[in-house]
Amino acid sequence: MTISIEAVYEQGVLRLLQPIQLAEGTRVEVTVTLTPKDKTPKEILAEIAAMPLEV
Repeated sequence: MTISIEAVYEQGVLRLLQPIQLAEGTRVEVTVTLTPKDKTPKEILAEIAAMPLEV
């Protein structure tokens, strides 16, 4: 079985953001993929301003 679920790393522990159905003591393999941080409006506007104009 493979499930993809978001988690937050807090005080040395990964805390799942949704409950999952696993028996107590079940061993799992974890692959960590960092999610991109949300951009601020200022960052978004800077990216738009840097785009070349189409003529």
